[in-house]
Amino acid sequence: MTVQRYAFVVNVVPDLRDEYLRLHAAVWPQVEETLRACNITNYTIFILEDTLFAYYEYVGTDHARDLELVGHDPVTREWWTHTDPCQTAFGRDAQEGERWRAMREVWHLS
Repeated sequence: MTVQRYAFVVNVVPDLRDEYLRLHAAVWPQVEETLRACNITNYTIFILEDTLFAYYEYVGTDHARDLELVGHDPVTREWWTHTDPCQTAFGRDAQEGERWRAMREVWHLS
């Protein structure tokens, strides 16, 4: 099995930081089930001050299609209505409407 690693960064809205942490202290089970069903594993979100770093591993064969399936799940879409307002773009080069920004892997110890 080939594992693909993905990492993203976003800022949290300072006034909504506690809300974001509260939500992620009890992620909805259906959201987690959808991610697993779409071949996403080891999903982890870290926080440093007001910056969030997310990492996951993908173990399927069609990442784009599986992400599309995640995006069509009604429970996940509802979850995002709670989490998205807590996020704001990271960095000065963020595009309009962009929140989570993909990071490029430069090294991996295997």
